[in-house]
Amino acid sequence: MSGGRKAKADKDQTIGILGGMGPGATADLFQKIIEETPAKSDQQHIPVVIVSDPRIPDRTEAILRGGPDPVPLMLKSASTCVRAGADFLIMPCNTAHYFHQEIQNGLSIPLLHMMEEVADHLRRAYPEIRRLGLLATTGTVQSGLYQDAFSAANLAVELPEAHDQEAVMEGIYGAEGVKSGGYEMPNRVFRQVSESLIERGAEAIIAGCTEIPLALHPEDVGGAVLIDPTRILAQAAVRKARGDRPEGA
Repeated sequence: MSGGRKAKADKDQTIGILGGMGPGATADLFQKIIEETPAKSDQQHIPVVIVSDPRIPDRTEAILRGGPDPVPLMLKSASTCVRAGADFLIMPCNTAHYFHQEIQNGLSIPLLHMMEEVADHLRRAYPEIRRLGLLATTGTVQSGLYQDAFSAANLAVELPEAHDQEAVMEGIYGAEGVKSGGYEMPNRVFRQVSESLIERGAEAIIAGCTEIPLALHPEDVGGAVLIDPTRILAQAAVRKARGDRPEGA
């Protein structure tokens, strides 16, 4: 048994993805893990366990309107990842991090925190940026997930006006929204709201819903910086799985 444990310790840790929120965002995170891994062969890539259960109830609905509790199915997916050999977990859903502590309390392995990883990334990569515009679900916006994570770093978060926030939700959830497979309308909406936030002083735009990077790209936000939490989470997972130290450490 000791030999088996040593063999595992000499290899990359296995990443578990608690996915399905939504499936496109889950696939995007996996793709970004592949892109961020310095591998030259199949065998040099990191083992990844993905459980993508789209039956998990909507997180914004649960937070704002007392909708069905998503935690039981999230914990079920997490447990499946653990049984399949995951050493730690990540979630490609910003709003789901409202339930982070509750999920972590039910696990025997770590669950990385997306907002904390984004705050750390900003400190390392963009120390000059002090004001960020947030594009996210209303659940993420009203629960203060980014505001809380950024407060310790003295970073200000600029939120969309009410009508712009409604447009962002339509871009995510609407009949032509990104969760429905649409990209043209969401791109137009996300660009317009980004422009408004930049006009109000935002130096960077946070794509704070994991579907947003599917429709909004760096060239779409003018002179501002587009912050992609999905890619940052992928980078953090790759570092942890490989045992790398964070940049600048």
